[in-house]
Amino acid sequence: MEFTYIEGGVTASAGFTAGGIHCGIRKNKSKPDLAMIYSDKPCAAAAVYTQNLVKGAPIQVTRQNLADGTAQAVICNSGNANTCNADGEEKARRMCEIAGQALSISANDVIVASTGVIGQVLPIEPIENSAKALADSLSRDGSESAARAIMTTDTKLKNVAISFTLGGKTVKIGGIAKGSGMIHPNMATMLCFLTTDAAIAPEVLDKALHLAVAESFNMVSVDGDTSTNDMVSIMASGLAGNAPVQPDTQEFDDFTAALTDLCVTLARKIAGDGEGATKLLVCRLCGAPDKASAKQIAKSVICSSLVKAAMFGADANWGRVLCAIGYAGIPVDVTKVGVSFTSAKGSIEVCRDGAGIEFSEEKAKEILLEPEINIDVDLHGGESSAEAYGCDLTYDYVKINGDYRT
Repeated sequence: MEFTYIEGGVTASAGFTAGGIHCGIRKNKSKPDLAMIYSDKPCAAAAVYTQNLVKGAPIQVTRQNLADGTAQAVICNSGNANTCNADGEEKARRMCEIAGQALSISANDVIVASTGVIGQVLPIEPIENSAKALADSLSRDGSESAARAIMTTDTKLKNVAISFTLGGKTVKIGGIAKGSGMIHPNMATMLCFLTTDAAIAPEVLDKALHLAVAESFNMVSVDGDTSTNDMVSIMASGLAGNAPVQPDTQEFDDFTAALTDLCVTLARKIAGDGEGATKLLVCRLCGAPDKASAKQIAKSVICSSLVKAAMFGADANWGRVLCAIGYAGIPVDVTKVGVSFTSAKGSIEVCRDGAGIEFSEEKAKEILLEPEINIDVDLHGGESSAEAYGCDLTYDYVKINGDYRT
């Protein structure tokens, strides 16, 4: 398949508008804190949620609203997670009502999300007072505004879209995301809102989304903490005019491939924008006996605090990579393992057959000083491969999280 990355984010897909404003949840008036995405017509919809047993109130409400596989809008605030509050679900439902009234749609067709500090009561008045202004701000150019409004400790905008051909029709998928800290495989403090104009039934869309998330967001780790509020949702307007995508067909495989590619792009952006991070780390693992083993070992490497710290210091400490492979819980013949480090400055082999080899420390440091580092691992034990995405561990990570609440 050929994919073309295009401008527009969530509004690249036909039928969608978006916007973001400052409503007053955040004290800093220069930071927008309320986002909305709206479809001209009801959409097929699906979502994937955090695996943390402590779940934010918006997730509980969104689950209920998406039980019928239909949605028409998203409303999301930043600055407050609306989690672990006695009135959390009441406030989340109220946000749906507010959005529904502003857009003249049913409250049950609204996806609601919140992100920010846990355990602080969400003030609903700023959202009530700003709903009309938010709805009035919606535009075909509003994806970037919405993307900014969901950011917390993010430093970089995450706003992408892709175009491809499906059943002879041009189909688009767009997405915005936020995520910088409290991020660990099996979803993380990350929110991602996706749109597409493909015609596809809710249950087929749900299957494609789960497959895409498994290869992208579930392969990201920043700090080992799985958030309470993670959500990836998708709405499909069907306005591309393709014949509805059916499961177990080439069209389904093509749609899933495009969705996965876009989600991987967003996952890499999230990993590279980890709190305090200076480098994107990608563990590219091959030679595993099966896909599940490949994923588990790749994630073990990318989650290692010692590996992450070594990459921050541009130290080619390959022994830490082998250590992480060894405690991943997958039987591995260590005497066959090879490790290399790769970046825009080249590639250097540092371990062969489970043992160190001579290499230039100077060349290794030059490679590891780049902003994107690949940790290439070959287990020489099979045909399966996987990629996991993370970042280095820096002094600033502790600074950011030492006073995050205050």
